[in-house]
Amino acid sequence: MNISLFNYHLPKELIAQVPATERDASRLMVIDRGTQKIIHTHFAEIGKYLPPKARFFRNNVAVLKARIFGQRPTGGKVECLLLQPAEDAFTWWCLLKPGKKILQSGSFAQPGEYKAEVLEMGENGNYRVRFYLERSESITELSERLGILPLPPYIERQQEDSRTQEDNKRYQTVYADLDKRIAVAAPTAGLHFTPELIESLEANGFSFHDLTLQVGIGTFHPIQVENIKDHKIHREWYEISASALAELKRAQGGARIAVGTTSMRSIEDAMHRIKQDGGSCISHSGSVQAEADIYIYPPADFAAVDAMVTNFHLPKSTLLCLVAAFLSPGSDTGIDWLMELYNEAIANRYRFYSYGDAMLIL
Repeated sequence: MNISLFNYHLPKELIAQVPATERDASRLMVIDRGTQKIIHTHFAEIGKYLPPKARFFRNNVAVLKARIFGQRPTGGKVECLLLQPAEDAFTWWCLLKPGKKILQSGSFAQPGEYKAEVLEMGENGNYRVRFYLERSESITELSERLGILPLPPYIERQQEDSRTQEDNKRYQTVYADLDKRIAVAAPTAGLHFTPELIESLEANGFSFHDLTLQVGIGTFHPIQVENIKDHKIHREWYEISASALAELKRAQGGARIAVGTTSMRSIEDAMHRIKQDGGSCISHSGSVQAEADIYIYPPADFAAVDAMVTNFHLPKSTLLCLVAAFLSPGSDTGIDWLMELYNEAIANRYRFYSYGDAMLIL
């Protein structure tokens, strides 16, 4: 299956640089897969289009202020993106700029705060870095004090930008568990929910169930091979609690709605593992913890998701492949349909990507 099928042209001005004034003021394209009917509305109105007693499954991960800054011994500036811990709490895999110069110097620092030793270069341009902190604190605590949120590269910000304070609030879901600051990207489909909207939906018989997936830098990697089947999918750690898993297995309890591709990946990966190993991946407490390595593209089928909320994704991305598969499970007809929907969104001046508008696929 050729990657060109998942390509489209997006005018630059439709890449959202700031969020909507209010979270649920973003626009919403509602797609009914059964009738192929399309409705243009706003996210605040999502409750009008949901099946009775629908159940939302959302990713409660929090985004770490993972971009920290320092300098090389020569005085040159360093930007460090914390990805995930390596062998201990003070050794992390990181992305570094300028990577090769930092590797040559062997170290970087922010005087009075930390020193860092570059131990090795790993796969995909990552570096293993050992941190020595001046204060008695964790790397997470250091980054929360000194760092900034790692916005996607298509959202343009300077190191010191007046919009950073607003980003700190808006590039985080209102239900993020701040004890789970482990992601370097937000589960952006969830950015549209407000506390008031959630309360209103619950009052009308809808329910919310949390899971956690550590959104990594791989979510931004485009497919760079001609045949999408040859792409090496990124891996992301996730956990689905016993209560959320029980709800997912209860197919008759109301439509199961994945809030975003990260929730979809977690759910479908877990269900695939349970089917493959007969449930041995389920812990004694009834939860599932694993590294999602599932790669969803047409003509995939879906085990435990009946509907999904998702933003508009980058061309030639694995996320676009996933949405195309969900539009028409078990066939590849969703590819052309998705391109038609994206063209309609562009014609109607929808805003794209992380701070952009959303789709509800029923």
